[in-house]
Amino acid sequence: MITKDNFLKEKNVKKIATNLLLRDGIWFSKKKDPVSYPKEGNNLYANIEETSFWFRHRNDCIIETVKNFPPPGPIFDIGGGNGFVTLYLQKAGFSAVLIDSNEAGIFNAQKRGIHNLICSRFEDIGFKKKSLHAVGLFDVLEHIKDEYSFLLHLKDILNQDGKIYITVPTYHFLWSCEDIFAGHYRRYTLHQLITLLRKTGYEIEYATYMFSLLPIPIFLYRVLPYKLFNYKRNISLEEYKQEHNPSLAHALLHRLWNREKEIVKKKKKILFGSSCLVVAKRSPKS
Repeated sequence: MITKDNFLKEKNVKKIATNLLLRDGIWFSKKKDPVSYPKEGNNLYANIEETSFWFRHRNDCIIETVKNFPPPGPIFDIGGGNGFVTLYLQKAGFSAVLIDSNEAGIFNAQKRGIHNLICSRFEDIGFKKKSLHAVGLFDVLEHIKDEYSFLLHLKDILNQDGKIYITVPTYHFLWSCEDIFAGHYRRYTLHQLITLLRKTGYEIEYATYMFSLLPIPIFLYRVLPYKLFNYKRNISLEEYKQEHNPSLAHALLHRLWNREKEIVKKKKKILFGSSCLVVAKRSPKS
């Protein structure tokens, strides 16, 4: 059941932001700039999120991590697309706000029953300093060209106890046409992400890899064709559905993902994988 939370009442919005207007139950920014993300991306993923092993497992690990390191207030899910993570956070009893600049994603989230919706780029909202308790960047940071300046700006907006929850794709050697299509600027190692966060004024509370099996098939089926033959496939819904629902390996993957989920639940670390998961908080020294 989705929590009947409605954090974005007008009085609360006025306390935290200066550049939002309410229309049909959704807050919109007064300006709209482009983002590095394909226009068709939200609707494409909306068709596969519910049944995808990848989206479900990422959500499971995120929820366990948020439970282990709970936020001091609402989590603002920046660039949250169709609200699939926001939905799980609400179901888990957390107050959550979805922020996405793509109207299609916001409308998909509204249909899912998500109450707190902001249609805007994060930078255009006009958040006040020290106004937010927690932020989620779930496969978002790789879409931001100037990641360093963004994290510094975000730190100013977080209050003194504010937390940040992050997932990103890993390893530059896994770069392929999929990254180009998705509008990525980079991939990360866990060390690189931790170093970046520390340099921008955050303290690490937890850091791990996820999807430990996936680097091998990603390298074989995406990277090698791209590197050797400059292969750039046409992204289709059916291809994505097949990749996100590998029926032949379902039993093996199910057992592996459950094992990873238990590792994360116990606050232990996975040594490698195709994604990173990090929790950090604003450093009191910054």
